[in-house]
Amino acid sequence: MTTDALENANRYFDQAAKILGLTADQSVQLRTPFREVRVELNIVRDDGSIGTFVGYRVQHDNARGPFKGGLRYHHEVDAQEVTALAQLMTWKTSVVGIPFGGGKGGIQVDTTKISLREKELLTRAFVDKIHDIVGDRTDIPAPDMYTGPQEMGWFFDQYTKYRGYAPGVVTGKPIELGGSLGRGAATGRGCLFALEEILARLNQPLAGQRVAVQGFGNVGSWAARLMGEQGAKIVAISDIAGAFANDEGIDVKAALAHVAQHGSLKGFSGGRSIPAGELLTWDCDVLVPAALGGVLTRDNAKDVRAKIVVEGANGPTTPEADEILHKKGVHVIPDILANAGGVTVSYFEWVQNLQNYYWEEARVNDELRRIMAKAFDGVWSAASQRTLPLRMAAYVVAIGRVQQATRLRGL
Repeated sequence: MTTDALENANRYFDQAAKILGLTADQSVQLRTPFREVRVELNIVRDDGSIGTFVGYRVQHDNARGPFKGGLRYHHEVDAQEVTALAQLMTWKTSVVGIPFGGGKGGIQVDTTKISLREKELLTRAFVDKIHDIVGDRTDIPAPDMYTGPQEMGWFFDQYTKYRGYAPGVVTGKPIELGGSLGRGAATGRGCLFALEEILARLNQPLAGQRVAVQGFGNVGSWAARLMGEQGAKIVAISDIAGAFANDEGIDVKAALAHVAQHGSLKGFSGGRSIPAGELLTWDCDVLVPAALGGVLTRDNAKDVRAKIVVEGANGPTTPEADEILHKKGVHVIPDILANAGGVTVSYFEWVQNLQNYYWEEARVNDELRRIMAKAFDGVWSAASQRTLPLRMAAYVVAIGRVQQATRLRGL
């Protein structure tokens, strides 16, 4: 991802800045990260040796509120990737109108090669190094790739040793430690709401839409399940172990049960096995790429048969593919809007932590629907008024808001 992610983020930014008429000075100011931190993390490994790892935290922009963004554990994490993702978080929080800026963090580690104990030590060591630059009014991490509620629980606990009880320092925590109901399904549910919004404007019902979902992790599985519950027909699903199609509709609950039992979709009997790459060009109405970045490219975009693409993953469509899809008349709901349900419910969790008052799940989902609908309406209006693709309209809306906040705050 790394270089391409940063280049793509800057490419979209430059296009939006030109549309907005930003000066060169304003563009440099908005694009430049507020702070970049690289730390050494040493732990005693299970075999008694010393393990040395590198951690990163990039705080991109806080004009509209505290920095907000995930913490990923992956062997390919590096400064460029984290910087690109931090910038995307600034635009994501802005486009949905929640009072956060953008940040991102990570530890360069292969989680398949460390034990649970070592992961805990690594998490706590990371907090030891960055506790003075994070906080519930400063910078609020959250789960990302290969992290989840447990890691956020360790992070929160270690932070309290320095700053006292402050559950709002991280979101995505276990419910027992101040997490929010509805957080697990939030990103997939946000994809559902975004799809419902565009279908309403196209005067089409969700019921009967044929949906293909690439990636059956948290985001993809929830998107498939929730869209199916609303009457959509899930005709193809895939994960790293295999891809499966069923023209009559896949039983998503059966697929979830299979993954729970076997760890992946491998051997799933609810559909015929198909080559993984074919899912992206499968005969469907809606395509939900919810796995990795850069999967829709100049090579396969021309063969995409879906009329709507809902980007559940970050950066699944390359700029070249984006242009091809636009020319084909495909509506692409961009990642900074489509998958913003997760950070939106993280915002709700933060609000609940600050108030020490917790909501029922129905309220969480209702508030998420309201925010996603309002955000989509703003992007759709900008796209219509300026004759722009939805992605560029989303960037124009987001960057315009950050620029306005920056101007009002002054240097």
